[in-house]
Amino acid sequence: MMIEIQHLSKYYGSFHVLQDINLTIQEGELVALLGPSGSGKTTLLRVIAGLEIADEGIVVCNGEDLTHVHVQDRQVGFVFQHYALFKHMTVFENVAFGLKARKKKWRPSPVEIKEKVQTLLELVKMQEFSSRYPSQLSGGQRQRIALARALAVEPKILLLDEPFGALDAKVRKELRRWLRRLHDEFKITSIFVTHDQEEALDVADRIVIMNQGKIEQIGTPQDIYEQPASSFVYDFLGNVNLFHGRLREGKLDIGAAQFSVADDHHPFDIETVGYVRPHHLMISRQKTEQDTITARISHLHTVGPIVHVELKREETQEYLEAQMSVEQFHALQLRIGETVYVSPQQVKVFIPSDFVI
Repeated sequence: MMIEIQHLSKYYGSFHVLQDINLTIQEGELVALLGPSGSGKTTLLRVIAGLEIADEGIVVCNGEDLTHVHVQDRQVGFVFQHYALFKHMTVFENVAFGLKARKKKWRPSPVEIKEKVQTLLELVKMQEFSSRYPSQLSGGQRQRIALARALAVEPKILLLDEPFGALDAKVRKELRRWLRRLHDEFKITSIFVTHDQEEALDVADRIVIMNQGKIEQIGTPQDIYEQPASSFVYDFLGNVNLFHGRLREGKLDIGAAQFSVADDHHPFDIETVGYVRPHHLMISRQKTEQDTITARISHLHTVGPIVHVELKREETQEYLEAQMSVEQFHALQLRIGETVYVSPQQVKVFIPSDFVI
């Protein structure tokens, strides 16, 4: 089902939680709403579900205006962060609940309900737990049951609100990959809310970055990460080093050195900030380039195949973070306390939209 959100706004008192949201989600697409707490992503999801009513704008599905259609008539499946399973019901009864609650003329027969639930439990690899209660399941197992229950009513749209937020990192990673495979099989138009950048980049077809009730950028994971539309998006998607300086003739002048920037900004002469990812920060034990920064290594730690190097700039005493492979680290033989030379390999600069040349 295709979803079109047109000029949607929502207020909580004087707080403008959603501000003129326009978004189209194609049929069968898996879209992530990504942003910090308070950005409006959960409110937008609840408006689509019919759990909240927008103050302005409309929600259209396959050409039908759903703005005033009751939540029960929207054919939406909703999965919450904290499962919302019925504690007094078994796994089987939880999954069957939506089918049994249908109006009599739409309700499947007991035999059909049993077959449907058993099929779904096999799909989520939980068939042997059908007689257990939620309290007898792990967090990951409960979330699988919550998803099976949402799928039981054959929704046209699947909405997930921080579905893996209450789980530990390993289980979260396993479930999000499982969700991706499940979505590829069912092809249900799906929207999930998350504040986990890695989760969104790993699972979604497209990502909608939200900030303070507005959409900052929409794009594929690759586009969002490699071509951020604003400093907010760049800073939000992973760690970043900041270099304060002045942009002149396509170079960022930070006093001690000048660095070429990633885009063509030759006409500008403006105080600005350069953004550099940790893996774009090159370290050398000898000063091989004229435009380098002198820094002292203050901390080293290894996470799997990546070594994180924390440095302190000599001129400003600001901290920087670099990343390199274990192989590169061993080749350089870096040590805490030694002085090294740092060179940013890719500097991104954002020009304010209201800046006049």
